[in-house]
Order: sequence, then structure tokens, then C-alpha cells
Amino acid sequence: MSVADPDPVPCDPTRIVLIRTSHPGNVGAAARAMKVMGLRELVLVQPRFPDVLVQEDTVAMASGAADILVRARIVDSLDAALEGVHTACATAMTPRDFGPPTAAPREHLPLLAPAAAAGQRVAFVFGSERFGMSNDEVRRCQVCLSIPTQPDYGSLNLAQAVQLIAYEWRLALGGYPVVERTKAPERATLDEVHGALEHWRGVLEQIGYLDPAAPKKLMPRLQLLLDRAGLTREEVHILRGIARAVAGRTPSAPM
Repeated sequence: MSVADPDPVPCDPTRIVLIRTSHPGNVGAAARAMKVMGLRELVLVQPRFPDVLVQEDTVAMASGAADILVRARIVDSLDAALEGVHTACATAMTPRDFGPPTAAPREHLPLLAPAAAAGQRVAFVFGSERFGMSNDEVRRCQVCLSIPTQPDYGSLNLAQAVQLIAYEWRLALGGYPVVERTKAPERATLDEVHGALEHWRGVLEQIGYLDPAAPKKLMPRLQLLLDRAGLTREEVHILRGIARAVAGRTPSAPM
């Protein structure tokens, strides 16, 4: 008996391919990296553990991206993983002596986006944690993406590499809008700010910081400070709460 997919996959031009992964946690973390960038198709080539998609570490590291694991496929070869793909992008730290051109993701991926928008499928291929991709596997691809890193140490965890490529690809496809607060905080009225200022005047006199006989310009300066701050009503309540707490701890406070 098969269970119906509760969330059908929309048209997605992207395929993430992981070759000979060793650690189940990396598979789960890669699935999570994909999900946050809206990528849905994951294919594993000869993983170390045939049951990697259901192992405890995999599911734990997926952290809410179990649907990616449910849809993922395991195949025996890179050729099988790239079936139906129009453009394959290898990933490697350093360029190879012979093979496809090497490019930075941010420079190259926008060039692929129009074809992907037209329905052509793009695959991003990642090698194993220990050995990366072989020369033959890199040559199976049309471009080699190299993430610009600090020259003396460019080693990235597999899931980190997937996250970076997925982020750059999502930007190239148009990105997602930044979600802003739906309701702006309510601005304090002038009388509420004045009430807070008067509250603090009494507290400052109580603790001996303000001499009512020679106030100088302390209160006008505080007025300017509060005006510049553009206080919200909540912030006014906080200031008055602090004033009450200070007044309650001074020796001259009424018992």
C-alpha cells in the first residue's frame, strides 16, 4: 500500500546529486540545506549505507526536511543520477588539469538561470566527504563550480557546500523576499513620553542625582534624548518600570 504524497512536488529544475556519501548525518543536513532554499530533488549515488535515508542520524539532521528524504532516490552510477539533466555542475576545491571550465558560483549560476526558468534541468554534483569527485566524474559535467574560500584552508563540510551552492542558485533564480514585520510597533504619544520624563524627574530627585533648586539643563537634555529615540509605547512602559524599581530600592522610598 502506498501513501499519497501530501505535498506534491512543483516543477523544479534542480537536482542535488551526492556521490558515495559516508556519513548519514551529512545526507540529512544536506536535505535541510536544500529545503530552506526551496530545492526538492535529491539523488544519492552509491552511498556507504544502503539504508542511509532512514537512519536515525539522517532523519535527525534533516530537522524538518523529512519530505526531501522520502522523495530521494539511490542509484548505482552518476550516469543514472544525471538522467534527464541538461546541465551538470561539478563542485571541487581546485581546478583540474583537464576537464570543464572552473567558475565561481555567483558568476556562473545567473548564466544558467534563464534555461532553468524555461524548464531545462540543472544538477549540482557533490563528491564524497573524503575524496570529493574523481576526474572522470568532473569531466562528466559541463562546468566545475569552485566556492571562493580562504586560500590556505578551503575545506568545507559536505552539507555546508550544499548550502552555499543552494543559496547562490536560489539567488540566481530570483531569491525569496525578506519577510518583514507585519505590524509596526506603536509609537508613544507626546503625553506618554512627557509622563515618563516627569516620572524620571521625581526618581532622579529622590536619589539625589537632580537638585530641584539647580536643575541646570538635565531635563531638557533628557527630553531631546527621548525625542531622538522615537520611543514606542512598550519602551515607555519599560522606562517607567525601571523608574519604579529604582524608586523602590532607595532609602527614601516610602515604606
